[in-house]
Amino acid sequence: MSTRVGIGYDVHQLVEDRPLIIGGIEIPHSKGLAGHSDADVLLHAICDALLGAAALGDIGMHFSDSDVRWKGVNSRILLRKVKEMVSDAGYELTNVDASIALERPKLRPYIDRMRQVIAEDLAMDLNQISVKATTSEKLGIIGREEAAAAWAVCLLTRSARQ
Repeated sequence: MSTRVGIGYDVHQLVEDRPLIIGGIEIPHSKGLAGHSDADVLLHAICDALLGAAALGDIGMHFSDSDVRWKGVNSRILLRKVKEMVSDAGYELTNVDASIALERPKLRPYIDRMRQVIAEDLAMDLNQISVKATTSEKLGIIGREEAAAAWAVCLLTRSARQ
């Protein structure tokens, strides 16, 4: 078996009149994330980690923000498509570890549901998915409540015969 590690990062601006969707779920808040799709920073970071580990490019390469097919798309669809691409390339996902940075609202009440959604979309056991949340202690664009960001790492395994 060979293993590959991938890392992903995404950031989106917080704006009025958009739903706040993180980890595939809508979170009650006065602002949401701006973007061509639903702007789910967590799922986008996970997609980039998976694509990077498999050397398949990045989310923008496969789901361009200039392509109308992806306008307003639910990022869970993107995550499932990326999982399929990674599987088709001969890789199996071992685990995902992700962190979200957002000043408000507090995400702790939503983390378990996010993990369930991600595990479902990636066809994994819940214990293979870790999601954590933090703030920026009022520093920078996250601390000023202008944006949210997410980081993700993953481990892929591939048979030496492939």
